[in-house]
Amino acid sequence: MKEKKGFYTLHRGSAPLLISLPHVGTEIPQEIQSKLTSTALNMDDTDWHLEKVYEFCLEMGASLLVPRFSRYVIDLNRPPENMVMYPGQNNTGLCPVQSFSGEALYKEDTPTNFEIESRIQQYWHPYHTALEAELNRLKSAYGFALLWDGHSIKSQLPWLFEGILPDLNLGTAEGKSCAPSLEDQLRTVLSTKKSYTYAVNGRFKGGYITRRYGQPNKGIHAVQLEMSLANYMQETLPYHLDIKKYKKLQPILKELIKTMLAWKPNHG
Repeated sequence: MKEKKGFYTLHRGSAPLLISLPHVGTEIPQEIQSKLTSTALNMDDTDWHLEKVYEFCLEMGASLLVPRFSRYVIDLNRPPENMVMYPGQNNTGLCPVQSFSGEALYKEDTPTNFEIESRIQQYWHPYHTALEAELNRLKSAYGFALLWDGHSIKSQLPWLFEGILPDLNLGTAEGKSCAPSLEDQLRTVLSTKKSYTYAVNGRFKGGYITRRYGQPNKGIHAVQLEMSLANYMQETLPYHLDIKKYKKLQPILKELIKTMLAWKPNHG
């Protein structure tokens, strides 16, 4: 069943898995657009095409939650208190004022506390209310719920990390957001795919969504996958999907999702 609201679209599935794609939105309200730099309007840090990349999950029975608005309006994978996610490293905040390359997003005035609170109420809360409600529905129906938080990022961003990012970056909040056996099974899948480099709880350990909702002791198991854009698309404007790369990547994503769906809590 498809539920389309003003700020997100939720496809309700028939399996205990929810796919969350918090950074695929590309809309920016006009009043915010007018304050942004021309570079910011390119929305370079969008998780481009992930709704298409994960479309196959619907056929596998997963639920899919997709926001409408850009992370430059508000970052749905940051805590509403705007706490730093990765202490000691460069970070972007709840209402970002810098891009992943460290460039200013606003021409002059950055969002005031009042504006930030307004965006929390208008954009952040509806998404998280829907996310939590769907996880609770799945848990009620199946006795447990699985959450896959899908992300993508440019392969090289010196302002955020050194060198080239691994192709596939699995995060489980250092093993706190899911059962150990689930992490182990996903790691095994990654380790057998020699065409792709991978890391588990490396630079990307899982953002707010993974850390907040992954509560294995309460029957909710969450993981985050941060993929390099180079795996499936053009990394520069106009950010076209590369069909050849996408088709090569899809089998490993399918195997990872199948592994999630086959896993049961009593195995952990």
